Amino acid sequence: MENEAHLLIVDDDERIRGLLQKFLMKNGFLVSAARDAAHARRVLAGLEFDLIVLDIMMPGEDGISLTRNLRETLQTPILLLTAKGETDDRIAGLEAGADDYLAKPFEPKELLLRINAILRRMPSDTMSDSLPKVLHLGPCRYDIDRTELRRGDEVVRLTATEVQLMKIFSAQPSEPISRIKLVEDLGRDSGKDGGKAQERAVDVQITRLRRKIEADPKQPRYLQTVRGAGYMLAPD
Repeated sequence: MENEAHLLIVDDDERIRGLLQKFLMKNGFLVSAARDAAHARRVLAGLEFDLIVLDIMMPGEDGISLTRNLRETLQTPILLLTAKGETDDRIAGLEAGADDYLAKPFEPKELLLRINAILRRMPSDTMSDSLPKVLHLGPCRYDIDRTELRRGDEVVRLTATEVQLMKIFSAQPSEPISRIKLVEDLGRDSGKDGGKAQERAVDVQITRLRRKIEADPKQPRYLQTVRGAGYMLAPD
């Protein structure tokens, strides 16, 4: 396969690590594995990855804490594995900076679909020539081609999901986009997990993105909520 994306699996269960490694390698990925947060840090110090699959429940430092810590320096997409029905874990994981989550137990094929959906979100294509190349959001500037957000001279780090959200909003500036449409465009599956849960996940991502764009995230000027219609990016 031409895929060759490099994945890191972090799970304290040796059997699961081995199964996932084997399955994902069979599907064309390069795969490394780590048994806990400390091991993952050592691996990440020497290698770059395209995506991290991270179990929340691990002895020692848990996956949410590791995600929050990695987000300070890394933009690599993170997919969390959560215990079934632990909604609080999922929301906490997204708030910490994860891009998506999958509840255990899961079908390996579903994990593959989620991984491919996240990797497709990563910036690669550019927007139409007729659209502005830079959006001005008060003190922030968003360069559409480079998928780069700057506040003054400082680059503001965006996760893969935040990059995809900015791409969706930049394609339709000053037009409201419904939460259902955002769920679809982010490549999330609203079937088994329930559409409401996925819409709630989108709300969390929007809240996180507002913290990076807005002077006052609680009273957003640029990433607005349009009652009954969804969310809208309103550049200057």
